[in-house]
Amino acid sequence: MELDLDGGRLAVFLGGLSLFLLLETVFPARPWQTGRAKRLFFHASLAAVNTVLVRILIYVPLLLWIVHVEEQGWGVARWLGLHDWQEVVVSLIALDLFDYFWHRANHVIPLLWRFHKAHHHDSEMDVSTALRFHPGELFLSAFAKASWVLIWGPSAMAWFVFEGLISLCAQFHHSNIDLPAPIDRWLRRVVVTPRFHTSHHAVERAYGHANYSTIFSFWDPLFGTYRMIPRAQLNSEAIGLPEARDLTLSYRAWFAEPFMRRNTGLPD
Repeated sequence: MELDLDGGRLAVFLGGLSLFLLLETVFPARPWQTGRAKRLFFHASLAAVNTVLVRILIYVPLLLWIVHVEEQGWGVARWLGLHDWQEVVVSLIALDLFDYFWHRANHVIPLLWRFHKAHHHDSEMDVSTALRFHPGELFLSAFAKASWVLIWGPSAMAWFVFEGLISLCAQFHHSNIDLPAPIDRWLRRVVVTPRFHTSHHAVERAYGHANYSTIFSFWDPLFGTYRMIPRAQLNSEAIGLPEARDLTLSYRAWFAEPFMRRNTGLPD
């Protein structure tokens, strides 16, 4: 069963990547400042390295932990007696809430931000940006996710649905597309849209340290972290972090970012 779920998650990942790559090619919201092939190759190579590390060091231990917690009957989901599709739906909402607070912590806690800002150092934004994460952040997030599993106790099915949607939604809201304003205003009340998340990647930190939601967008208004940069101000020059913008596609700069003594860019 786990192999079937894993294969399904891979199919969702590849399908989403292909779809949003096509859409941003036909309907780009912003002109690219760097060659797309270079960006795609760079971020795909980062993802390949991260995938190997995750499969070897994180994937199996976390899966075994999920199964163990489920067998022991631990977690809020078990105590509430949730089963089948109800458990999957409620677990998806609960895990997305955990993810909101984890993402927010990555922008507030200096150690976490050192690793997370390697993602924000992309001076452009397209679907390949969803692949740009430092391996250190992935390892730290694995421990966070292990605690979510212990607290909530999701089934393996619920976890794979959550992970698949996280991947698909990240591809969607990082992609270089922009929905018509009326549709975006309606849709971003429920889910994170490209305009909603591009604001989160703004150079201006008042917007960059906001909009932490990943799947469901209502967490930010609920917890007071919802801010939208005016659409007219959101161009390629307004995306990323101000320091080392010329090193966006440098392997050395990407890997060394957590250890560099630069302005932290943390909120006051």
